[in-house]
Amino acid sequence: MTNIVRFRPADTEDGTSLAKLIEAVATGRRSRGDVFWLKENAELLGMFASLGTKVNEPGLAPLAGFHAEACQSLRDYPQYYRFILSIVLDLEDLGLPQTQGAALCDQVDRAGLVNAELSDLQRAEARRLLRRRGVGPRVDDGALGGRLRRFIEHSNTFALPNRKAAYELTHIVYYLSDYGRQDPDLPPAALISLEYTGLLAFLDQDMDLLAEVCAALRFAKATPSPLWEAAVAKAHGECQIRADYGASQEDVFHEWLVTGWASRIAGRAVLHHRVPAGAIRFHKDRAIGGALRDLAVCLRDMGPARSADWDRMRPRVLSYLSPDSHAILISAERSSPRFDAFFEGFARAKAQ
Repeated sequence: MTNIVRFRPADTEDGTSLAKLIEAVATGRRSRGDVFWLKENAELLGMFASLGTKVNEPGLAPLAGFHAEACQSLRDYPQYYRFILSIVLDLEDLGLPQTQGAALCDQVDRAGLVNAELSDLQRAEARRLLRRRGVGPRVDDGALGGRLRRFIEHSNTFALPNRKAAYELTHIVYYLSDYGRQDPDLPPAALISLEYTGLLAFLDQDMDLLAEVCAALRFAKATPSPLWEAAVAKAHGECQIRADYGASQEDVFHEWLVTGWASRIAGRAVLHHRVPAGAIRFHKDRAIGGALRDLAVCLRDMGPARSADWDRMRPRVLSYLSPDSHAILISAERSSPRFDAFFEGFARAKAQ
């Protein structure tokens, strides 16, 4: 039997549905202490906390033991300090007593764990977490803040497919905005970077990434394309949650979560059904492939004849594509007034 779980505004009124979901992810998917258990619980709680959700203490009971033992967990697994911090701080924001978060932040700061990070993105995440209890510099401060902003303002980077760069872009916006709690004050170039990333995600029909872009644009006080947000909401509605003991744990949990989250940020009502007991898995029927690969192959096959001028290239490209890719490309073109400029970067050809 299939049970479809989707968010709706009523979830935040009594916390009942959220409590069932929190219990299911905490106990019905992975073993506690597994790094993927930490990751999934951190993602789930973080997205609910960013929406200002409140859950009563009984609803958070499946994670109360983790909260109480967090300082010991940090001593045992300092390499996972960002996951541990995230879960504890969000549990306290969601409704557990604020008895661990400040001490945990101080413990991380005294141990200098942030100094072991090689990645600017991970340092930014750590800063954002510690600042929630007033510890350390802001995400945007100093040389790190300058490097983050230079990266997100280099729009040409985001006119080419690069999933790592795309997710770094969206997460930098999340950290600068504290997941929508403050205005990140993005310049126009950074908004263009998000627009280009959204176009690539839409062309590829990558709803996970497109949802992240839509959320980042909302946090930046911008309005995403209605076509993008409609596609994200549709993708969320196509996800299903089942009690499935035999299925792989590599499912569409993250897509289900971020598409529902982005839809809620946009103010859309999302339906819900009962969360089944047991080993829950998130499923989605195979979707139609995107147009991105076909578009890239088309340009490659044109060789030196390709141009950066979309008006010139449009009829040739459209005649090359399959019907499904043709429809997606037309929708992408309609979805953004910057499509011509995006194509100029994507085509990697001199304007003629």
